[in-house]
Amino acid sequence: MSVRNLDSLFDPASVAVIGASERPASVGGTVWRNLTQGRFKGPVFAVNPKYTELGGRPCFARVADLPAKPEMAVICTPPATVAGLIAELAAAGTRAAVVLTAGMSAGQKQDMLDAARPQLLRLLGPNCIGLLAPHIGLNASFSHIDAQPGELAFVSQSGALVTAMLDWADAQRIGFSHFVSLGEHADVDFGDMLDYLATDPRTRAILLYVESIEAPRKFMSAARSAARNKPVIVIKSGRSAQGQRAAASHTGALAGSDAVYEAAIARAGMLRVNSLQELFLAAETLARFRSNRSETLTVLTNGGGAGVMAADAAAQVNVTLSELGAPTLAKLDAALPANWSHGNPVDIIGDAPVQRYVDALQVLCDDPATGAVLFIHAPTAIVPSADIARAVAAVPHSTAARLMGCWLGGHGVDEARQIFKDAGVADYPTPEEAVKAFSMLLAYHRNQAELIEAPPAQLPGHQPEAVPDTAAVRELVRKVLASGREMLTEPEAKAVLDACRIPVAATRIVDADPVRAAAVAAGIGFPVVLKILSHDISHKSDVGGVALGLDNPQAVHEAAEAMLARVRRQLPQARIDGFTVQAMVRMDHAQELIVGTTIDRVFGPVILFGQGGTAVEVLADRAVALPPLSVPLARAMISRTRVSRLLKGWRDTPPANMDAIHQVLMAISQLLADVPELAELDINPLLVNHQGVMALDARIRVSAQAPGGASHFAIRPYPDELAETIEWNGRTVRLRPIRPEDEERHIEFLSHLDMEDIRMRVFYSRRTMERSELARLTQIDYTREMAFVAVAPGPDGVLQTLGVARAMTDPDNISAEFGVIVRSELKGSGLGKILMDKLVNYLRANGTRQLVATVLRENRRMLALSRSLGFRDALVQPEHDTLAIVLDLQPVAAGNDLMA
Repeated sequence: MSVRNLDSLFDPASVAVIGASERPASVGGTVWRNLTQGRFKGPVFAVNPKYTELGGRPCFARVADLPAKPEMAVICTPPATVAGLIAELAAAGTRAAVVLTAGMSAGQKQDMLDAARPQLLRLLGPNCIGLLAPHIGLNASFSHIDAQPGELAFVSQSGALVTAMLDWADAQRIGFSHFVSLGEHADVDFGDMLDYLATDPRTRAILLYVESIEAPRKFMSAARSAARNKPVIVIKSGRSAQGQRAAASHTGALAGSDAVYEAAIARAGMLRVNSLQELFLAAETLARFRSNRSETLTVLTNGGGAGVMAADAAAQVNVTLSELGAPTLAKLDAALPANWSHGNPVDIIGDAPVQRYVDALQVLCDDPATGAVLFIHAPTAIVPSADIARAVAAVPHSTAARLMGCWLGGHGVDEARQIFKDAGVADYPTPEEAVKAFSMLLAYHRNQAELIEAPPAQLPGHQPEAVPDTAAVRELVRKVLASGREMLTEPEAKAVLDACRIPVAATRIVDADPVRAAAVAAGIGFPVVLKILSHDISHKSDVGGVALGLDNPQAVHEAAEAMLARVRRQLPQARIDGFTVQAMVRMDHAQELIVGTTIDRVFGPVILFGQGGTAVEVLADRAVALPPLSVPLARAMISRTRVSRLLKGWRDTPPANMDAIHQVLMAISQLLADVPELAELDINPLLVNHQGVMALDARIRVSAQAPGGASHFAIRPYPDELAETIEWNGRTVRLRPIRPEDEERHIEFLSHLDMEDIRMRVFYSRRTMERSELARLTQIDYTREMAFVAVAPGPDGVLQTLGVARAMTDPDNISAEFGVIVRSELKGSGLGKILMDKLVNYLRANGTRQLVATVLRENRRMLALSRSLGFRDALVQPEHDTLAIVLDLQPVAAGNDLMA
């Protein structure tokens, strides 16, 4: 389920409290008082056989005795009673219930879900605090305090955190649109809440406290959809191993690796913070400052100490201070006293009058290279802070998108802070918080850039020599599993990499004979590397199974004898199959990297990159990403590691060949998609220098359980398999799902549509579109939306978009709303029918039950097309000049409109 009937949960007309009580310290008593003594205006019914009235209101023994159907119910009764109560409520027509009951067994929870499912009765909980919807005065919780109305939605797995947050937010005068405790989220979960809040007009930002995720693809799809519309800010507990164990035992679910959660949050375009204070700091920043795209910061202050504090804070969170150019410095020299700081931070000296603030800020705002401007003011007796605030807020070009404020002090600067707030300028109490907020903004924009990436599972644009030999890999994996093994030998692992077109060091296999090893080494040429070969030994270095830089046959012979003795002593049970011998690879200025994959328990296949070598676990310099990868995603992943700075080169060391690293990462991403049996992979070390890469060693484990593959990716790859080429009216046309890089073609496409065609399609006349609107059309989530474009070369040979048909399904995949439009000069050519046929076939195969649209009655061409496709008039029709049409994609009862 998803958003079905959630309106009844968060905006009910009436509420019943099952287990209402007059006992002051009871859950039922607290909920009853919160609902009846608060601001909720709808009817509230009490159900408890122990009472005939509560607080002067009638109390009913059973749900069946209620005088009217409650739209929502709150259950505060023992575990054994819950399933039966849900069945009674469902039979009465109740659409939603909050289950506060704790201690329910797995069987009892399943019985509860089974009772709710036939009538689509939605359940919040069990074992939760409840919910608050301040805009309607609803407090359906046993919290000790109410929430103030506002524009932030807070959703938490932790009930204790809910009550603490309410108390803290009340003291800070922070209001909420919704305040929700999920508890054990047997039904309503984070994915459902994200879907609901993404389109809620009262919510401008969504705040989440997450301990674990149980439905990762649903969560990622909902999170990516919500993050396109408004900021989503996350606290994920369990950063440490101890914290992960605590979170798992608390929620009854296994928490995934924190690094993987970090990668998932970033890929979904959300922002992760570390504390409740940062949660609200980020919400304020993104609400007022989100449009700022500056990468650097300029500090403007009347106090040198405050500027130094800001500069120190910037260094700690990797925020770059802007370099002031010569023209800007010259203008500041002309506007400021001779003893100003002559750099960034810009200290205009403590005796500054109002005009000096204005002049300095104007100079900085006239230069885009100064980036964002952090205005820090320490109060003085020379000029009232409020006068400065009014003057600064009125400076041309110093818009809220460029300016951040920091008024140091308390009550003396309250008026100045309010002036900035009224002007839409984000304001912070300390320089450190302001700089931290700017660093959050940078992270948010980086994550939003990852959000728009939609790479395919298959790598596009392969050169013939770079096409992976997937068949060879699958055959090798089949043989390994057929032999009863999971671990590949080093030569087998290198064969997999070679099939993926990743350069590997050539390796020879010899028997466990030192004499034979020395002879083979002589044939290869010295120096060589000797390694133990055993199906039972995965990490060879741990048992002394690797010898490097052997320069002659005697050295090889001695190393082989010593290695055999050492391994037999440390691992007497290990079967020794022989040795591998390879030339000692020497690459000038090489760095050691690690590239790997594993299967996360929550998010499925993941990819790791970092600094490699034998000390890889000690260095712990690594970043994790969710597949599939593109070059921008691979680049972003690399940038999150410390070794990325070394890869840029230093002194006489040239920059590494980043293209080669990107290709390795994307090849591994494709391997994960193509070979579901792949369970673990380590390439360590992967040598890289300015010329390229070389894999020196590899470790691969496979599993017959097939835990990988694109079907297990948390993010659905670009569905390249849906693309096809057709011949149409003498032209070769490519029909395929839309991609983010289609944006420029889409602009050109829209510009060639007649105004009347646009009006018929979207009920208004406008050829241009905001960048954010356009991005929303080309950067789609293929899990719940599809847009097929027809693309062909134009007269000049440049590819053009000829038409598009798109559909967006509701989160339950019950109904999809569609639209189709083609170039105005192609109307009546049959292209619209071709696109619609492809869309209908896709939705039908995807299990969508109905395709719907609202069409202007005067749009005869669209109505004729819809009739030819089998659409009918909907049973319920809108008013005015439009017609609702429906196409049944799956067998349904005759004339039944599922969404009516």
